[in-house]
Amino acid sequence: MSLDVSPALLEKAERGEVDESEFVDCVRTSLPYAWEMISSLVAQLKVDGGTFADNQTPPPDEQARGQLLRALASDAIRGALQRHFGVRLAFQNCHRVAVFPLDASVDETLARFTSVRSQVLNQSPEFRDC
Repeated sequence: MSLDVSPALLEKAERGEVDESEFVDCVRTSLPYAWEMISSLVAQLKVDGGTFADNQTPPPDEQARGQLLRALASDAIRGALQRHFGVRLAFQNCHRVAVFPLDASVDETLARFTSVRSQVLNQSPEFRDC
């Protein structure tokens, strides 16, 4: 899954640095399922409070799954999304995305969520090939 980079943005990148807000907009339009997932989790975290908000519903199709993988596997995309939304993102499998506030008080919860133990406990045969 590649980003849908406009000719103007590509030209800017070829000339030098790209403005991060333009890159974030490219991500928003290229990966709408991933964008909506993360946006809704950020909103949920703001409304509900707590230490994190996560999604446990599998994506509706392979294209949506690919968008999540693309957004969270790319250091540049993931970093830009974290800075844009002011959160830390965590990812356990093909759909379990979580957002954590930047507040250091949730560091232990984030560490548990991203631990080897949590990864093992979050496995399921139906997600074997996701």
